[in-house]
Amino acid sequence: MKKSFVAFGLTLIVAVAAPLLLLGQAAKSADADAIAAITKIENDGIKAALANDGTFYEKNYAADFTGGTSRGTWDTRPSVIADTKDVKNNKTTSQDLKELKVRVHGDVAIATYKSTYDALIQGTRYARTIICTDTFQQQGGAWKLMADHCSQTK
Repeated sequence: MKKSFVAFGLTLIVAVAAPLLLLGQAAKSADADAIAAITKIENDGIKAALANDGTFYEKNYAADFTGGTSRGTWDTRPSVIADTKDVKNNKTTSQDLKELKVRVHGDVAIATYKSTYDALIQGTRYARTIICTDTFQQQGGAWKLMADHCSQTK
């Protein structure tokens, strides 16, 4: 009797623990996929800035995107796209991405990073290093940039 009670208890523990372990593995896999997708978006964003590629912003920015710049201004999805079309006044000469870290929380993810760039922005040249926080949300099966904020480092 005692042995069967112990066996039953062990079986019950395994029956309860196994699905929880599988769920944990699935969540880790989903997080890894999200981290990879957002890392790709962040790196593609550098390429888009260098190429003045407005289609990148159309595809990856949420319709109501808002960004706070290190210049003390606000950007929107339409304003960013418009700037890419005005190559005379907007051209990134160089930009890099360092110290990227992505954290996933369900359908929301936060990316933090450091970037150094040299660019002509709305007719004024800026060369600086910034730290940024980007907030993404999964919408319709794709990650969209909802908001970002960057500050100049000293």
